[in-house]
Amino acid sequence: MKRICRYLPLTILLLCCLQLATAQSLIDVNVGFGSVHDKASTTGIDQLTYGSCSPAISATCSKTSSLGGFFMGVGANLMLWKHFGAGMDVTLQPGKATYAQLPANLNFGSPASTLQSRVTFYDINGIYQPLNTKRATFQLIGGIGGVNTKFYQNYVSSGSPLGSSNFSQYASSANHFQMHAGAGVQVYVTDKVYIRPQFDTHYVPNFTEQFGSKLAVQGMVWIGYTIGDRQ
Repeated sequence: MKRICRYLPLTILLLCCLQLATAQSLIDVNVGFGSVHDKASTTGIDQLTYGSCSPAISATCSKTSSLGGFFMGVGANLMLWKHFGAGMDVTLQPGKATYAQLPANLNFGSPASTLQSRVTFYDINGIYQPLNTKRATFQLIGGIGGVNTKFYQNYVSSGSPLGSSNFSQYASSANHFQMHAGAGVQVYVTDKVYIRPQFDTHYVPNFTEQFGSKLAVQGMVWIGYTIGDRQ
């Protein structure tokens, strides 16, 4: 949630500045809830060296997980004309997800740990609205952006005089370029408030370094508010 709050003021400020330059434009500000999915990688993490390995042929290779779970987002669109506009959004995991289980490494004196991940997608898009009525709009979206995956190691230890302990530390991160495409139907429940179910795909050329394919699919429901006169 803190990361979303960090992006939201900058997004609104940028779009408000553009709004002043275009009196007939509309601004949509929204938050979204849903999920992003990609299958698990066929490679795993070696429990002795922490390098890449194959779970099918190595007994000390920990499998990695697929991408999924709960995601939330924040975004804003600037509709410069009735059918064309631009927008930006950030979609992220608010919590850490289990990526791999790593048993104790006696060679390095490391206790058993859980490798966790947190994935963030961010996009800058062009928007085309072939259908635009008072009650609903149909949007086709396409653009570019990036993906950031952060990894954390979570350790649990017990047997000390102080009892069990649980702590997490940052391990590493990976950044990738991505291309984004989507479609959504924006339905107005009032003159200003809308709900937009939206389906998206993210093509990430190097995403196979962490997950099983270059294509991540996303389903979100966005709830938003339109600033400006829709007449």
